[in-house]
Amino acid sequence: MRSTSVILVRFLSIIATLLAISLCNGNTGVPCKDNERRALLMFKQELHDSSNRLSSWVGHGEGDCCTWLGVVCGNLTGHVRELHLGNYYLGGKLNPSLLNLSSLNYLDLSNNDFDGILIPNFFGSLTSLRHLDLSQANFQGIIPHQLGNLSSLRYLDLHGNYFEVNNLQWISGLSMLQHLDLSGVNLSKASDSIQETNMASNSLLEYLDMSDCRLRRIPGGIANMASLRVLNLSRNSINSTIPKWLYSLSHLESLFLSDNGLYGEISTSIGNLTAIVNLDVSHNQLWGEIPNSFENLCKLMFLDLSWNLVSGRASEIFQSLSRCTSSQLESISLSNSISGPIPKSIQNLSLLKILDISNNSMKGDVTEVHFTNLSRLQELFANENSLTLKTCREWLPPFQLHVLFLDSWNLGPELPSWLQRQKYLEQLSISNTGISGTIPIWFWNFSYLGLSFVDLSGNQLYGQVPRIVTAPSAVIDLSSNKFTGSLPLVSATVAVLDLSNSSFSGSIFHFFCDRMDESKQMTSLYLRNNHLTGEIPECWMNWKNLIVINLDNNHLTGNIPSTIGDLIFLQSLQLRNNHLSGEVSLSLQKCRNLIVVDLGENDFVGSIPTWIGKSLSQLMVLVLRSNKLHGDIPRELCRLVKVQILDLANNDLVGAVPTCFSNFKAMTNVSERSYTMSNSFFRLHGTYLDNVILMRKFNPAFGVGRFGVTALDLSLNNISGEIPEELTSLVNLQLLDLSNNLLTGRIPSKMGGMEGLEYLDMSKNQLSGGIPLSMSNLTFLNHFNVAYNNLTGPIPKSTQLQSFDASSFIGTKLCGPPLRENCSTDAEKPGGSRT
Repeated sequence: MRSTSVILVRFLSIIATLLAISLCNGNTGVPCKDNERRALLMFKQELHDSSNRLSSWVGHGEGDCCTWLGVVCGNLTGHVRELHLGNYYLGGKLNPSLLNLSSLNYLDLSNNDFDGILIPNFFGSLTSLRHLDLSQANFQGIIPHQLGNLSSLRYLDLHGNYFEVNNLQWISGLSMLQHLDLSGVNLSKASDSIQETNMASNSLLEYLDMSDCRLRRIPGGIANMASLRVLNLSRNSINSTIPKWLYSLSHLESLFLSDNGLYGEISTSIGNLTAIVNLDVSHNQLWGEIPNSFENLCKLMFLDLSWNLVSGRASEIFQSLSRCTSSQLESISLSNSISGPIPKSIQNLSLLKILDISNNSMKGDVTEVHFTNLSRLQELFANENSLTLKTCREWLPPFQLHVLFLDSWNLGPELPSWLQRQKYLEQLSISNTGISGTIPIWFWNFSYLGLSFVDLSGNQLYGQVPRIVTAPSAVIDLSSNKFTGSLPLVSATVAVLDLSNSSFSGSIFHFFCDRMDESKQMTSLYLRNNHLTGEIPECWMNWKNLIVINLDNNHLTGNIPSTIGDLIFLQSLQLRNNHLSGEVSLSLQKCRNLIVVDLGENDFVGSIPTWIGKSLSQLMVLVLRSNKLHGDIPRELCRLVKVQILDLANNDLVGAVPTCFSNFKAMTNVSERSYTMSNSFFRLHGTYLDNVILMRKFNPAFGVGRFGVTALDLSLNNISGEIPEELTSLVNLQLLDLSNNLLTGRIPSKMGGMEGLEYLDMSKNQLSGGIPLSMSNLTFLNHFNVAYNNLTGPIPKSTQLQSFDASSFIGTKLCGPPLRENCSTDAEKPGGSRT
């Protein structure tokens, strides 16, 4: 019996091998038809075959096209039935000679590059097609309605192109369709037709993907797709409740509705989806408690309800999820407003691999008992809760984690010793967890542990840090501790290193200049708020991958080294509050990708370099405040059209405010500002705003976490002349400080049009006339000061201006609230002068 089974297995293996060979080269033993061979050669002629994948497509005489790569013929007829041309790096045009392949039922042109051409209309005449895959092939334009003629089509994939659709009526012609992927197709113009389309004819559809399609509503026709197993409508703009009919799709196995505007309470009817395996409704505005009907979802393996307004107690939620004795749950994500302790019933979810309960309001103790049966757990995200881990020092966890995030837990006072036994740990984040003392020697060999991400920030760790050895492209954050001594040497494999807010001291020479034979992978380096001394060395040649350098708030001296110009990828250079001197280094003009330059609060001398405006055209933040710079503000700075924060305060600058500051597009156009901020350094490396000194002028909560802030600070200089009228075109400017200068003339009458202003200070100048009436439109002001000027007349009446203290107007001849001095009846209107 055993020998018979072995022979059968071997026989089936041989058959499978022969079939595989047949599918690869199309050789069936029956030669292809002459007209079909010629058709394929014509098709090849107009293609760009850059990788020469179609080199076997040759021969005008006796060549057998069934042996060509990517061609599959019928076993008995020799007719070409399938073309497998995906991932062939093809381009060019698509010849209609394919119409001569009368038996063609499978066409795959995916993952090629057709350079934005349209789908040819003749595709709608390939009426034998059952499978059409044009995904990721760089087509664009309108999807031809002729595709609706492919009544035999079972599989259609158009995702990853640049398509638009005016209506979807043609889909109703695809009555045999089982798989439809339109993800990424722009369906915004087809919104109404989607509702009207008779999708009842698509009752065989099992897979439907309309993610990233700019949908504003869930298409009602989906209700008729009784066979649907996979539905993906994620990343659209659907602003509605989840329709009740969705819960009647009894065959549904995967439902993806994330990143929409869905709202309303999670319905108990969700328990009707008893076939569901994957459920993702994350990043919406669903609210209420998780219904008990979840206990009916016994096939559920993947559940993501995170980033909604879901509430409730953790005990009830996990009891509901674990009540099904045959629970298949492998992944749970519940980042919401869940409260209470984690129940011990969580151990019943013995198949769990991923558990994300981060960013909740959970409290209480977590012990060994909670993890008793979680031997398959690989990723645990439980950060930002008020939980306490209470395990004995000898505890041997039943799991081997790859990822562990326990930020803001109470783990202290010691680093958990059981971490040493986690053999596969790749990411560890335990910031702000009350750990103190020195770090044990075994922990420092990150490379041996396999760690590529380590965050121990915000603890009470002290002592010296030895040499850091890591896995490739590692991210290490040891900031906000109490480490002392000199900076540690790091292996070339470190990509991001943050040693900020500690007590490292001494020279930085060895850190940068030792082991000069190594080419560093590091992209981001944060050493701010330490006690580092000495000059910045000329050792930047092997640090050419750096994108971010932050040495703020140390005791560094000397000039900016010339070799810093070798850092051609540098986007952010922050050297604020040191004792650096000399002129601003000419070498910086080589760093043409700079977005942030902060040299404030140093001892730099000379004039503002004109090359900043010419060479650093990508700058969004330029801070030169509190130095010893002199001379005029160069007009070349007006070329910085992307600048959002320009701070030249507290220098010895003279001359007039350049009228060409009106070129700052990010301060004049809100869409320009939003675009540059959201697609730049700021989202990649965190907000810079918290570190800019001028942000302290705002309301304390202003700069935290905000993108797109715009600010212009020229205060504490010797700038003279009038405030240029052109400055009022900066309608999206939020901070404007011109105080402590020698400005004369009137306040521009259109300044009230700068409706984005939240901070405005023109105090301690020589301004005359009155406050323009238009300034009553400044409804967002939280700081306003025109004190110590030659201003006259009544203060315009507005909610904002009257809300400020009288000190904002002291030292002037203004009258009216909030000043005690009443305006005389013969006083002129605001903006004029008093007699």
